[in-house]
Amino acid sequence: MQTIGFIGLGNMGGNMAARYLAAGYTVYGESRDREGAQWLVDQGLSWAETPREVAEKADVVMTSLPNDEVLETVASGADGILAGLSAGKLWADLSTVTPSTSRRLAARVREEVPGAQMLDTPVSGSVPQVKTGTLTIMAGGDEQAYALLEPVLQVLGTPSRVGENGQGLVLKLAINISLAVQMLAFSEGLLLAERDGIDPHLAAKVMTESPIGSPMLKARVPLVLDRPEETWFDVALMHKDIRLALQAGDELAAALPSAAVADEILSKAEELGYAHRDIAGIYEVLAHVADNGRAVAS
Repeated sequence: MQTIGFIGLGNMGGNMAARYLAAGYTVYGESRDREGAQWLVDQGLSWAETPREVAEKADVVMTSLPNDEVLETVASGADGILAGLSAGKLWADLSTVTPSTSRRLAARVREEVPGAQMLDTPVSGSVPQVKTGTLTIMAGGDEQAYALLEPVLQVLGTPSRVGENGQGLVLKLAINISLAVQMLAFSEGLLLAERDGIDPHLAAKVMTESPIGSPMLKARVPLVLDRPEETWFDVALMHKDIRLALQAGDELAAALPSAAVADEILSKAEELGYAHRDIAGIYEVLAHVADNGRAVAS
């Protein structure tokens, strides 16, 4: 069984690392928040002091990081991932970043560490899907490297190689356009029904039992009407992904009008203090907009 190295042990990354520990893998880990990762150490994770140390000790390095800047910082320098990689090792980046950044890093791996490979392996799903191993994983990169990596990714869910470096990320951004727009459209419809006096719980039930009831909407309806204690996918992260999608759309000459509308609403949500709330909070944001400035965020 291969040794796993995990860098970035936040809400998603930490639960992913826990799945590998539960599956019997030896897991090394590193994160900016050592205290926040103690629960993983208690489960058997071996702490590493630097990304380089993780890469030196692991057969497969996995990263789950918030943005391009952090990813490039973790990759570079004397203590970075590239300094610890060697021939035969694989790096699976689960982060959602710009495809161009991922392609540039993959090229650096090939040039600076002959025999090693980096693949972009972003995921669709949230913490509940991590815990049950039902994520959808889109992989971009070398076909032979993917064949070696596929059994490792299957611990987290269902992986598919969709093409070359960066193309896993493009498909992930395509999926997230739909997630944001679905959440927005559902929230609009629910608000319309509620404002005409229909019980919102009943309206939500009927709506999700209709043809529009996607698995994502069905999972999030309880979060729309009753604020969750735990955030699955917050507004700030979704907004980041929509902006990445719009950037990719500009580069590829692809019209993304619904993504542009979602960008506007997500900007408003962040202005109202929803940045770290689940995207289900879009319903409350629309209610605020409809009420012409009456604050609903607390």
